Amino acid sequence: MADIKVPVFSESVSEGTLLTWHKKPGDPVKRGEVLAEIETDKVVLEVTAQQDGVLTAIAKQEGDTVLSEEVLGTVGEAGSAPAASTPAAAGADQASGPVAGETSAGGTAVQPDSQGSQGTAPARRDDLSPAVRKIVAEKGLDPAQIPATGPRGNITKEDAVVAAQGGLTYQGPQDAAQPASMREAEGTSGQQPAASSPPAAASTPIPQGARPEQRVPMTRIRARIAERLKDVQNTAALLTTFNEVNMKPAMDLRKKYQDQFVAKHGVKLGFMSLFVRAATEALRQFPVVNASVDGKDIIYHGYYDIGIAVASDRGLVVPILRDTDQMSLAGIEKQIAEYATKARNGKLTMEDMSGGTFSITNGGTFGSMMSTPIINAPQSAILGMHNIIERPIAQNGQVVIAPMMYVALSYDHRIIDGKEAVQFLVTIKNILEDPARMLLEI
Repeated sequence: MADIKVPVFSESVSEGTLLTWHKKPGDPVKRGEVLAEIETDKVVLEVTAQQDGVLTAIAKQEGDTVLSEEVLGTVGEAGSAPAASTPAAAGADQASGPVAGETSAGGTAVQPDSQGSQGTAPARRDDLSPAVRKIVAEKGLDPAQIPATGPRGNITKEDAVVAAQGGLTYQGPQDAAQPASMREAEGTSGQQPAASSPPAAASTPIPQGARPEQRVPMTRIRARIAERLKDVQNTAALLTTFNEVNMKPAMDLRKKYQDQFVAKHGVKLGFMSLFVRAATEALRQFPVVNASVDGKDIIYHGYYDIGIAVASDRGLVVPILRDTDQMSLAGIEKQIAEYATKARNGKLTMEDMSGGTFSITNGGTFGSMMSTPIINAPQSAILGMHNIIERPIAQNGQVVIAPMMYVALSYDHRIIDGKEAVQFLVTIKNILEDPARMLLEI
C-alpha cells in the first residue's frame, strides 16, 4: 500500500480544495498518471501516482478542504480489492434521489426532478468523477448529452448539476486564455479583434415564465482574485491617465516583416511583444513606475518582470515575463504562447505567476474601447490596451483615417506623481508610433 498525499504547498498557501478525482476505487493506475486535481487560491495542482497498482480507497471527496501532505487515498498492488465501502462508492450506489433542498457534493442545491428518475439507465463513461456519477445515476441523465466544460473535456460537478436542474446556462471554459498577441485581427482594417465563440449551453429550454436561479460557490482562485482586487482598492491611491496611439506604424511593421518573422522564429509577431518592449523602455526611463510600496518604504527594482493578464476558465491569471529588457520580440512571443497553452490546460505553476514589477492587460481582445484597470499588488502600475478602431484624426494639417487605440495607465498615486505617469504613457505612445525607437532605445 502507498498513500496518495497532497503536494507540499508554498508558504503563502495554507490549504486547497480537492477539485476532481480522475480515478475511482478499483481503477488501475500507472506511475506518473494524474489521479486528482487540487485547487489553491493561486493555481491548480495535479496529484500523480507514485507507483503502479490499483486505487484501493479514497479518503477525501471532491469539494473537501485539504492540507499540505494530507492523505487523499491509497494505491495498492495490482489485484488488490478496493475498500468495502468508500464514501464515494456509497454515494454512487444510492438509488433514490435527494430530497428537496439537499445539496450535492459541490454545495449546490439540487432541485427535485419534476419528471422523476424513472426510465432507461444512463450511458456510463469511464472518466466520470464519483460526484458526477452520483448525480447522473440519481437523475437518470445521459452523460453523452451533458455539455462538458472540464479542463480535459470531462464533465464537472457544475455541468451535471446544470443538466439536473433543467439546462440552466453554465459559462464554461473557452479559449479566452489566449492573450492579445494570439488573437489580434490581421491587417490594417482597424476591425475589432475576433472574440472567442460563446460556450455551448445546455439544450433544455427554461420553462415559460420561470425565474430560475443558480447558486454556485466561488472557486478558491476566484475568491482570492476578489480579495486581492478589493484590498488594492482599499489600500492604494488609484488613479488612471489615458492617451491614444496611432497603431498604423506598428501594423505596417507587422505586415512588412510577418512572413520573414514566422519563417525564422516559428511564431507570429503580435502587438503584445511590441507593447512589452515599449513598456520596458518606459520603465527604464521612469523607475518609480517599476517600484513597489512596502510599508513606508519604496522598493526600486533593478529588473523588469512584466505580468501579462490572461483570462482563463478559472479566472484571471497573470504569468510573468522575466527580465524583459533581455528578451527579443521573438522570445517574448514564444513565452506568451507557452503561457497561453499552459493557461488553457490548467498547467500554470506558482512560479509562473510569482513576482512581477509591472503588468499589461488587453481588454481590446474582447472589444473593450476604454477601461481603468486595477493594479496587481504589490506592483504600483498597470498598462491597459484596448480595441483598435479606425477614426478620423488630424495629421500634418489633414484629416486622415487611422487605426487608433486608447491606452490607460492605472497607478498608485502614493508614490507615482501625475507628471511621471503621463510622461510614462507618452513614452510608450512615441515608441509605438515610431518603432525604430525600440532599436535605438530613445
